[in-house]
Amino acid sequence: KKIMNVKKSSTAVLALAALGVVYGDIGTSPLYAFKEAFAHGMPINEANILATLSAFFWAMMLIISFKYVWIVIRFDNQGEGGVLALTALAQRLSKSKKNTAWVLSAGIFAAALFYGDSFITPAISVLSAVEGISIITPRFEAYVIPITVVIICGLFMVQRHGTQRIGGTFFGPIMIFWFLTLAALGINSIIQTPLVLQAINPMHAISFALNYPKLAFVLLAAVFLSLTGGEALYADMGHFGARAVRLAWYGLACPALLLNYFGQGALVLRDANATTNPFYLLAPDWFLLPLVILATAATVIASQATITGAFSMTLEAMRLNLLPRMRILHTSDTARGQIYIPTINWLMLIGVLLLVFSFGSSSALAAAYGIAVTGTMVITTVILWFVISQNQSKNRRLLLCGLIIFGSLEVLFLSSNLTKIASGGWMPLVLGAAIYAILSTWRKGTNFISAQRRLLNMPIKSFLQSMSDDVPRVQGTAVYLTSDADLVPTALFHNLKHYKVMHETTVFLNVSSENIPYVSDKERCQVETIAPNIYRVLVRFGFREETDLKTALANIKYPELSFDPMDTSFFLARAKLIDEPGGFNRLRFGLFSSMFRQADGAANHFNLPPNRVVELGTQIGL
Repeated sequence: KKIMNVKKSSTAVLALAALGVVYGDIGTSPLYAFKEAFAHGMPINEANILATLSAFFWAMMLIISFKYVWIVIRFDNQGEGGVLALTALAQRLSKSKKNTAWVLSAGIFAAALFYGDSFITPAISVLSAVEGISIITPRFEAYVIPITVVIICGLFMVQRHGTQRIGGTFFGPIMIFWFLTLAALGINSIIQTPLVLQAINPMHAISFALNYPKLAFVLLAAVFLSLTGGEALYADMGHFGARAVRLAWYGLACPALLLNYFGQGALVLRDANATTNPFYLLAPDWFLLPLVILATAATVIASQATITGAFSMTLEAMRLNLLPRMRILHTSDTARGQIYIPTINWLMLIGVLLLVFSFGSSSALAAAYGIAVTGTMVITTVILWFVISQNQSKNRRLLLCGLIIFGSLEVLFLSSNLTKIASGGWMPLVLGAAIYAILSTWRKGTNFISAQRRLLNMPIKSFLQSMSDDVPRVQGTAVYLTSDADLVPTALFHNLKHYKVMHETTVFLNVSSENIPYVSDKERCQVETIAPNIYRVLVRFGFREETDLKTALANIKYPELSFDPMDTSFFLARAKLIDEPGGFNRLRFGLFSSMFRQADGAANHFNLPPNRVVELGTQIGL
């Protein structure tokens, strides 16, 4: 009984934390989603309002409550979620190179769109919250952009301090108060106009779509804004677990959101002019200023969730060889997932500020918002279809039928959002295409370099057969990092060429990034004796782990091998790229070589002692 109480308590604590991180994005959608439904000329009458609310209700039920919260989060990669984790899972299940190739390409593009979402969310969320001050008095309208810029700059400047303590102490309680406020405002309005509850009947949305297909098609783009946090809850599930995510959604987030949307609909039924900003007009005058402050805090939390998600996505992308090595700072002594990546942080700040200045309002940004998220959702459904089809579970056919329904709806949402390309929807597509080019170029370039090195390097067996016993041996341990465990790295050949000696103990070290989030300590290192005093060591890391070689090697328990920090030298090969005919085109070569130069050094990335590292250069043509 005591164990059960502890589990319930832990789940409740995790659910509280999930409210502050997982549901920050979707939890702030009432600020702008319902308003957008009537921002493009749809007549404001009872039938249209009920049809809109019906569409909101059933979209949230089908896409969020059923697809994501009930089905998608079942398919994790050893507890981790998100489109890259799902891509890694699909790659493991794939039985052909062709399937692996298209799954990886789809995952890369979805990751690119996720980055686009990470840029847009802070801009649209904070803007929509601060715009509430213009409801208090129109004189404040000129201060919306400056206040938004100050909040966003402050948000990105504090990232280096970490968010663990703030998130655990403030984010969850603030979001609870936010969701309770959403529910209270909605209930107060629904009581005044209970007619709005008729919208639960799906026939209102269906008949509207049949009678006014063009209007319904345009409406879908606004309806989708209520679903924009679906991918976030899947990506962040690894931090809290599926059980806590479900409890937080079904227990508070979902009812509060639906009550607020229905409350906004009831308000518009009473006063058609309320469509200018139905969320803030739900509040009584005395509560308007506190509501603006609370909404701003909630949007900051929602922005924090996407920023943290971008950091995690970058770490996963580096592990999957989609991005060059970057400097990563761990901001917590106890929570390994709390990381800060300076390069990504400042690039995101610049991008978010450009969006704020370029679009100027949440309504203008809404057109850009939908495409990034719908694209990611559609790709998630496609990859999930592949994963489920590879399993032999009893419910496979039922799940595939469900995905057909969800995928059809998402394609409609995507099609509706594509109609807004001219009014801002082009931005996430251009941004996604640019990021896709970056990710795919890096992967292709590094794969090409690895292939070139395999041509230059000698197989270990051939090397051992040709090695002369006359080569002098010097004291100490030499560790040669190699990208292929079966090949002798060029650094050793350079060493023999210039110094004509070998160390007393020689280690060929290969680091493997696995398609799983974490590798257990027992499976971390594999040691093999391939010749007297020559060893081959394989060190494995998950894509969510820090590649700390110094710690991994120190923990090796092999009777004949030890790594004395003061008696071990690490030899690395540093490549110089040369543009050659028949390789990359000039533009792509310039992009790759620029990324290659900016990449974090191997010594720093693998946490090697700087004073024990020797780098030897080699030229590689691309």
